[in-house]
Amino acid sequence: MQTLILVIHIILAILLVALILVQQGKGADAGAAFGSGASSTVFGARGSATFMTKLTTFIAIAFFVTSLSLAYFAASKSETDNSLVPSQTNSETVTDNPEKNLP
Repeated sequence: MQTLILVIHIILAILLVALILVQQGKGADAGAAFGSGASSTVFGARGSATFMTKLTTFIAIAFFVTSLSLAYFAASKSETDNSLVPSQTNSETVTDNPEKNLP
């Protein structure tokens, strides 16, 4: 389950970055008023901005939800289950007394 949410999270992150980079800034709307060709787009002069804004909002909310669920999964796991450092179960322990450490 966690792996599936992580894959969805990564896909949403890539889509969110791509959508933000594709969108035009607010200053680009002034050029469309003087006939720069933006009114002949597929979504119309204003429809593209509304569609892209709604899509970006939806993806951002989904990204936030997957972030919270991944944080929940990480907090609910015990810390010893996924340790990258192996536990040392050595019966011989080093002491502060050097005479005891001699063979």
